[in-house]
Amino acid sequence: MVQPPDIAIARAARLRPIAEVAATIGIAEQTLHPFGHHIAKVRIGSEGVAEPRGRLVLVTGISPTPAGEGKTTTTVGLADALRRLGLRTAACLREPSLGPCFGMKGGAAGGGHAQVVPMEEINLHFTGDFHAVAAAHNLLAALIDNHLHWGNGIGLDPRRITWRRALDMNDRALRQLVIGLGGVANGVPREDGFDITAASEVMAVLCLARDLADLKRRLGRIIVGHRRDGSAVTAADLRADGAMAALLRDAFHPNLVQTLEGTPAFVHGGPFANIAHGCNSAIATRLALAHADVVVTEAGFGADLGAEKFLHIKCRQAGIAPDCAVIVATVRALKMHGGVAKAALGQEDVAAVRRGAANLRRHIGNMRLFGVPVVVCVNRFATDTPAEIAAVADAAAAEGAEAHPCTHWSDGSAGAMPLARAVAARLGTAAPSFTPLYPREMPLAEKIRTIATRLYRAAEIAIAPAAASRLAAFEAAGFGHLPVCVAKTPYSFSADATLLGAPEGHVLPVREVRLAAGAGFVVALAGEIMTMPGLPKVPAAEAITLDEAGEIEGLS
Repeated sequence: MVQPPDIAIARAARLRPIAEVAATIGIAEQTLHPFGHHIAKVRIGSEGVAEPRGRLVLVTGISPTPAGEGKTTTTVGLADALRRLGLRTAACLREPSLGPCFGMKGGAAGGGHAQVVPMEEINLHFTGDFHAVAAAHNLLAALIDNHLHWGNGIGLDPRRITWRRALDMNDRALRQLVIGLGGVANGVPREDGFDITAASEVMAVLCLARDLADLKRRLGRIIVGHRRDGSAVTAADLRADGAMAALLRDAFHPNLVQTLEGTPAFVHGGPFANIAHGCNSAIATRLALAHADVVVTEAGFGADLGAEKFLHIKCRQAGIAPDCAVIVATVRALKMHGGVAKAALGQEDVAAVRRGAANLRRHIGNMRLFGVPVVVCVNRFATDTPAEIAAVADAAAAEGAEAHPCTHWSDGSAGAMPLARAVAARLGTAAPSFTPLYPREMPLAEKIRTIATRLYRAAEIAIAPAAASRLAAFEAAGFGHLPVCVAKTPYSFSADATLLGAPEGHVLPVREVRLAAGAGFVVALAGEIMTMPGLPKVPAAEAITLDEAGEIEGLS
């Protein structure tokens, strides 16, 4: 039987009042700021949140392919299934970005019978957090150009300004611009451009801040450019941090919604998983851990990017650690890693699954390097055969992990019960010994080399001379203790998107490094990274409309 579209399933759901959902994990109604009946912000007081007491489950995945893996759907389905087992459970997810929603990817609220709802609101304007981030980002940009217009008293070199503008929409025409044209009254002409809001350092700051005071401090540390002598100019130098924090005050408070089955879900923050750390906000995760027995969260892209950054950046800054990792794989994606074209994925090919499973085995082994136990979710499709499923299970077993086929997309929590039981069993054992791959005091270049050689299985790294000089300058300025955030293609363990499976012996080229002083990490760019995506030839926006009754159609 053909399943209805995601939006039809979401619209047919009977939602519980949000105060009732909050009460299931002990969140008092007086702390809620409702947005209608089914969405609320949870107000965080000046004292922050209580110390985490729950167990944390990280959902990550194999290297993504056009065939799809379904991490968000699995996060929701697993949270519902754990709650069905009787555990006090909550989910934590990133907020969708409008750019992918109207572009190629579509929405990011899960799918089928494993969704967070109300789906339309979450995928579109939601509580305005993305708009607040863009406003704070662009306020800083406006203050930069205003400062130049009124004499540039702090000596900011217009040629060395690194702060661009932000918009939550895919628009390739805005990647490179010249601004300030039209005469003296319109400011100082200079080159500029836009990044998508999810790539803004303001978004990363929002998602890593522990409280409002920390948020303001981090905003003040953002570097916007340099003087002619090379010294940095910060947002605090421009006296922008206070007003930016004011714009972000309400956005800082976590958003609470629910799954189709009524499980509490915190959907908050949405940093890029490449140029930033790709996780929901630290404050939402800590809030969930303070109230739920088990919290299921997700990191973007494959485990080599999202999970690594979750562990090295978010966990260290938030003071949390995962008790278990779930790696999501599909037979279809493993076939692609095994060399099968997308058009042929519906045909049984056990040999291709076995070849492609090298990618899964690598990710399992990598998570175990951190001391995190792993369970594999095989997100099942109708075309998967028993022999192909068995091949995935064999590959997982070879790395000491269980693999469980799941059908939560079509069956909701009932389809994820085997996975939930396996995860609960892992959580019932002693807490794992989470161990980062590098200490804080390790030099920045060695941190990059450690990630490249141990996780990516590169033979070496090749840091461009200019990038090496900048790393030395970062260390001299007191930033050597920061973690690194490697920005590379998500489709391969290498910097070459065409090298699928589990390549070894390659060289990771680091062409550029950037300091995200406010967020608290150093970005190492390995290959070309797009911070303002473009729309595809047939964007998803073309299928989205309002019907005669004013209902949204075509959103997925």
